[in-house]
Amino acid sequence: MKDEELDIAYFLSFCIEQYGKKYQLSGDEVVSLFDRYEVLSYLEENFEVLHTQGHRWLMEEIDEKINSKEINL
Repeated sequence: MKDEELDIAYFLSFCIEQYGKKYQLSGDEVVSLFDRYEVLSYLEENFEVLHTQGHRWLMEEIDEKINSKEINL
């Protein structure tokens, strides 16, 4: 695995863990939610910008992504 791929994997894991802590969800529940609302692909595609932000900002960004997808469903 290349360094950047590893960095992205760690970042995605971090986001899953932090989101789970915020909402008291298991890792599987977070992954299912992120999959449903295309959050993982969003985080991966925007890694360069997003990984430089703090975890609180990231959690708000993820909430906004989920909320915007819910409205459009």
